[in-house]
Amino acid sequence: MRDYRKFYIDGQWVAPAQARDLDVINPANETVCGVISLGGAADVDAAVAAAKRAFTSFGRSSRAERVELLEACVATYEKRYDDVATAIREEMGAPQAFALAEQADCGLGHLKEALRVLREFVFEEDLANSRVFREPIGVCGLITPWNWPVNQIGCKVAPALAVGCTMVLKPSEIAPLSAWVWSEIMHEAGVPAGVYNMVNGDGPGVGTALSCHPDVDMMSFTGSTRAGVLVAQNAAPSVKRVAQELGGKSPNIILDDADLDKAVTRGVLHMCANTGQSCNAPSRMLVPAHKLEEAEAIAARVAAGVVVGDPADDTTVMGPVVSQQQFDKIQGLIEQGIAEGAKLVAGGPGKPEGLETGYFVRPTVFSGASNDMTIAREEIFGPVLTMIPYTSEEEAIAIANDTPYGLAGYVQSGDIEHARAVASRIRAGNIKINGAFGGYAVPFGGYKQSGNGREWGEHGFADFLETKAVEGFAG
Repeated sequence: MRDYRKFYIDGQWVAPAQARDLDVINPANETVCGVISLGGAADVDAAVAAAKRAFTSFGRSSRAERVELLEACVATYEKRYDDVATAIREEMGAPQAFALAEQADCGLGHLKEALRVLREFVFEEDLANSRVFREPIGVCGLITPWNWPVNQIGCKVAPALAVGCTMVLKPSEIAPLSAWVWSEIMHEAGVPAGVYNMVNGDGPGVGTALSCHPDVDMMSFTGSTRAGVLVAQNAAPSVKRVAQELGGKSPNIILDDADLDKAVTRGVLHMCANTGQSCNAPSRMLVPAHKLEEAEAIAARVAAGVVVGDPADDTTVMGPVVSQQQFDKIQGLIEQGIAEGAKLVAGGPGKPEGLETGYFVRPTVFSGASNDMTIAREEIFGPVLTMIPYTSEEEAIAIANDTPYGLAGYVQSGDIEHARAVASRIRAGNIKINGAFGGYAVPFGGYKQSGNGREWGEHGFADFLETKAVEGFAG
């Protein structure tokens, strides 16, 4: 069992101001796999003070110094890569193969991308008789979720380091093990004392103290829309910047000219990846009404073939959901889908056969749903797909946009021009055509209640920078 009860503050591992232990549960077997401490306002004060002191020098560091630092972070992460993946498997049940190929890769990918951008980023430019400077915003509070733990740490910490900010990270208390490994990587890479700090804890104890702290200059939050609202409210009195990546209920429009088998298969497997615990999951599949029966048969076949089981087993495709609380929520929404009259095509309530221990959910597909049903409106955050029929392309686009969210959208088509035209009409921040992935350089973030600001690549630098115009600079 991992004993991770210390915090990383000012370049050292320190005990919490007040000891409050929390067990970390392995969702695959429901056993305790680690223990952390829950921090409080005093721990946040210490971490923020360290970050504020460190900013006086790190905020004025040179590009060359930060390039060298990020190079060291990349090299150290590469040495600890397997450790990161194993921690993610234990804390959230990601299958080992998925943890290695996808989850752990995100952290390395964001470090490498921030390094690439930093080498050429324009921090100052001349305009009229003035010079415009882009300077680090200061001390940043970073709050990250449990579902893609290192991805969200990486896409916040890497650009913050690159531009010269200092920071305090509060990772999810549900899946904090990989954040500890990340902190070890930062220490081993030689990040200067106080530049990077980590305090474990829950939202009320640490998240609130961080977001309302007067010496924190910006908050970067990833999580539910409900929690994002609270962060923004806490930040408002000090008028600090708030960047948010929040929930989603993303549409996946299968156009009439798409290869139906490929499109439906891709959509079902995507919903099972990471056990459906992705904010940008294509959870609403929009299918031409005259092809719905055929699409149902494909979806049922694909769902039945998904291997659910022990994350340590190389043959496992889908592991458990992260906690008993998430399991109960998903089961309740599956029951509600049945009660509201949606057709159950695959899966359903309960656990897969032979998996009585662990928070395992059956890959579930509903069909014949209308967009006003609960399963089409609420973010389920599990392997539950809702198929909605449409009779015209205009109706499909209207259904796609009929949501308070706008994080992602998906278009499947055999005609790229057709796909581009439909993609241009979806009100969301990230659209994928035929399952394409643009890499870590492509901006990620949402419209509407899916948040504000953008992460990843060059666009991810913006939220960590202030703009200063010095008029008359030319003399």
